[in-house]
Amino acid sequence: MIIVIANQKGGVGKTTTAINLSAACAMKGKKVLLIDLDPQSNTSLSFIDPTQVNGGSYELFTDLEKPFDDFIYKTNVANLDLVPARINLAKLEAKLVGDFDAAFRLRDRLEAVRSNYDLIFIDTPPTLGLITVNALVAANYVLIPIQSSYFALEGTDDLLETIEKVRSRPNPELNILGVLVTLFDRRTALSKDVEAHIRKVFGKKTFNTIITRSVRLEESPAHKKPIFAYAPKSSGAIEYESLSKEVLKRV
Repeated sequence: MIIVIANQKGGVGKTTTAINLSAACAMKGKKVLLIDLDPQSNTSLSFIDPTQVNGGSYELFTDLEKPFDDFIYKTNVANLDLVPARINLAKLEAKLVGDFDAAFRLRDRLEAVRSNYDLIFIDTPPTLGLITVNALVAANYVLIPIQSSYFALEGTDDLLETIEKVRSRPNPELNILGVLVTLFDRRTALSKDVEAHIRKVFGKKTFNTIITRSVRLEESPAHKKPIFAYAPKSSGAIEYESLSKEVLKRV
């Protein structure tokens, strides 16, 4: 099962969700692969030392002679493997433009390993370019994190339109797994109003679990640990554990 975590808005908790949801599922005994397709490579930096990376997601797309396994790295979480990103990924779209198989490159590459994993999560850049389209074409599901702020739904129409375009032609199997309310501040009426609005728009697609704003969640990547290893009793750990149960139930 391949799940893309996507939202073209930055700062919505996309990478935090990729890191901690994949770790939570791995801790439940699922064999998990996490693919970092964001040139900022924050997901990768949360697990491994970038100086140890010799080929990652950029080379996965461009060095087609090498087997997929060459780009998979073990993390410090049991059952969780990673295909890391580096800054060179920023050059990928320009390189792929014009190739007849440009939008299908990731789907074709994943054929070699998808049966080795129960779940494959893909973290995408905050754009709707060719990298994100590759992820959507390859996926079974898309998970959309939306920040509980005033401009929460700004740009969501563009993402939903892109998902529909992908469904209409290259990947009719693509479905929305759910919408996740993130960076929620229990102290403010605005957060509660925005959450209510998101639930009104997306209905049952909205996860019951809400990810609250948390210092611990922000700190954990700097320690190269998912929240469960860094602050196992924190609200972030409890919430992502809860989200993992909902996700596994839906897939």
